Amino acid sequence: MTETAQSWQPVDGAAQPDAATPAPSELDLETILTTPAGIQSINELRNRRRIVLVVNIVAYAGLMVWATAVLAHGGWSVLDTVLLTAFAIGTPWTVLGFWNALIGLWVLHFSKNPMAAVAPFATPDQLAAHEAITVQTAVLMTLRNEDAARAILRFKTVKDSIDATGQGDAFGYFVLSDTDNDEVAAAEQRLIEEWQRETGPQARITYRRRLDNAGFKAGNVRDFCDTMADGYELMLPLDADSLMTGDAVLRLTRIMQAYPRIGILQSLVVGSPSNSAFARIFQFGMRQGMRTYTTGQAWWVGDCGPFWGHNAVVRILPFRERCELPKLPGKPPLGGDILSHDQVEATFMRRAGYEVRVLHEEMGSYEDNPPSILEFMRRDVRWCQGNLQYLKLLSTPGLHAMSRFQLVWAVLMFLGIPAWTLLIALLPFAALEAAGSSEPFPTALAIGLYVAFFAMYLMPKLAGFADVLLVKGGAARYGGTWRFVRSAVAELVFSFLQGAVTTIRTTIFMIGLVFGTTVQWGGQARDAQRLTAADAWRELWPQTVFGCVVCGALAIINPTLLFWSLPMTAGYLLAVPLAVWSADPDVGRWAQRTGLCAIPEDVTPLPEIERVSTAKAE
Repeated sequence: MTETAQSWQPVDGAAQPDAATPAPSELDLETILTTPAGIQSINELRNRRRIVLVVNIVAYAGLMVWATAVLAHGGWSVLDTVLLTAFAIGTPWTVLGFWNALIGLWVLHFSKNPMAAVAPFATPDQLAAHEAITVQTAVLMTLRNEDAARAILRFKTVKDSIDATGQGDAFGYFVLSDTDNDEVAAAEQRLIEEWQRETGPQARITYRRRLDNAGFKAGNVRDFCDTMADGYELMLPLDADSLMTGDAVLRLTRIMQAYPRIGILQSLVVGSPSNSAFARIFQFGMRQGMRTYTTGQAWWVGDCGPFWGHNAVVRILPFRERCELPKLPGKPPLGGDILSHDQVEATFMRRAGYEVRVLHEEMGSYEDNPPSILEFMRRDVRWCQGNLQYLKLLSTPGLHAMSRFQLVWAVLMFLGIPAWTLLIALLPFAALEAAGSSEPFPTALAIGLYVAFFAMYLMPKLAGFADVLLVKGGAARYGGTWRFVRSAVAELVFSFLQGAVTTIRTTIFMIGLVFGTTVQWGGQARDAQRLTAADAWRELWPQTVFGCVVCGALAIINPTLLFWSLPMTAGYLLAVPLAVWSADPDVGRWAQRTGLCAIPEDVTPLPEIERVSTAKAE
């Protein structure tokens, strides 16, 4: 996890120093050993990365030793070897998540200056909020077979919010369509033409529809950079469900203006208020987990930060010249166009000598979350295929060590899923083997490992909950302490059930990848829709059958083990009713009325949120 020091010399094609640039011996040592934008000391980041590396290795090794001690009772078998291997593959993601969350919680509440520690480029003394915007920024919305009225209303809301800041002249707006449905495309064009007539040519609103959808979304943005970006230094890509306040956009833009060597600045994106029960519960937990996790990650990742493909400001010139995605060798699913383009573009931007940073605070940057388990699974398998494509990019020349690590980490995120599924599938066999052993099972040791692992697994959310409760008035933003705690408990239970449902789907999909299964790129359902039991069964019968087999076998062999397995296995049995219940609009309205999993924007809506929510309700 270490990086090469950044000096006055160019990084893989960065601009050469002119003749007046002093030799390294004449420069201040602290200036030499800084990140490209001069924001942080490389030595400081190195030390942080060493700390993170050590604590992760120690924690991972401790869990492996612990698991080995549990499995080794009564002698070592082939089954024990398979179980330990599955545990070894599935555990790293949990360990790093645990430490990221703990570090984030510590930084937010026990460091003297959290912003300076994590995002020194965004401290008040470094950035004047009233500073005029002098760079030109293109705001992009990419569409493909989406609800045109819904998406363009969000885009109009972003523009109006930016205009309200008084800095609207520094921004232009582009709707980049890859829609292949003529009816949807006609609606897009009609709505844009109406908008253009309302605002006049000075608004700089442009609509472009591609007939050749090469490269998917990344190709769409690439085409913009190649053909339409003249006169713009920055771009702000938005998805069809994105929403940002003008103040948030200006904050990111001012940072990019102040630091020309930041290539990508990612905002912390949180879920918008929703009338879907599934989306409300999911985004409540996601919000708590992301805040401390992202803070902790940014503390040590530093200049090699994440890019999520939207709600981020990107410097166009290095993106166009140095971040073009390669065509992967071979055929889909792992060859051809790269689906999960964003993280690859981040690693290429850093390779080009520009920093990639994340602003870890909640700041008016929103997206919609899937309204049902089925929509969530469709999105997850698309990400799965895209992330696994990174295996073909690990040998890309010139990538920083941290960048390669990020690609590996994105792959491990999904490789761990079938490992855990296999481990659960083998539980009845492990119970049989233990029952046939003459040695007593080390129950206390196994329970200790079980509790320790789940404490680590839940730490991002637990740290996020603690963060809210430690801030004065933090729980009040969610409707009060009791409502917040009740919602946190409900979300934890729901996350276990939902996790079981989605992991089976991802595991089946990954098996299908071996036989050439691939995802289709299309529009997404973004609003609550009723789901029938028949539709849910058609999609979720494998989860139900898997759960019945595993839980039925455990009930016969070892009922106590069945009880302990329920956090991991109950979701299989409840997959169909959970999907139907959480997609039911009536349940969503009940959750809204009672404040279940309310977020601050539910309690105190922003004008931008109210505008799109009112339209959704009509």
